[in-house]
Amino acid sequence: MIRVLSFMALSALAFPAMAQDPAHMPGEEAVDPYVVSDANAGAAPFTGTAMFDAFHGQAGVDRIVDGMLDRSIADPRIAGIFAATDMVRLRRTLKEQFCFLLGGPCGYTGRSMQDAHDDIGLQPADMGALVEHLQEAMSQEGVPFGVQNRFLARLAPMRRDVVTR
Repeated sequence: MIRVLSFMALSALAFPAMAQDPAHMPGEEAVDPYVVSDANAGAAPFTGTAMFDAFHGQAGVDRIVDGMLDRSIADPRIAGIFAATDMVRLRRTLKEQFCFLLGGPCGYTGRSMQDAHDDIGLQPADMGALVEHLQEAMSQEGVPFGVQNRFLARLAPMRRDVVTR
């Protein structure tokens, strides 16, 4: 029994975690397997919980992501980008990503920014509209302006992996 448990523990270290079966997450479409890693979040998290607290914890992050995506889907400038998107998965992984980056108690299970955006063909104007919607959602949540800027600065380097045209 001990040998079996030791083998299982060593196997977990030797073989990186693969994405969970989307069937375990109601409403999500199947995706090809990929290595699950917090490094896929695209940036290092803030230290401490001050940023996460300024976003009003997980409930605030959830409202911000939902508000940003609801605005984006309704925006005729970028609505087409989301037409073929698995919105259940996108909402979940963005909430994980924001929580993780803000120093919250979350891990990130999504793909890397480059892999997640490779086939979308985002243009600079698309990214601008999405950031606009994020800022509106953060303001509606009451996130202080300086805190918003710190978060946006953390996200900004991802632009090179997200904007592909």
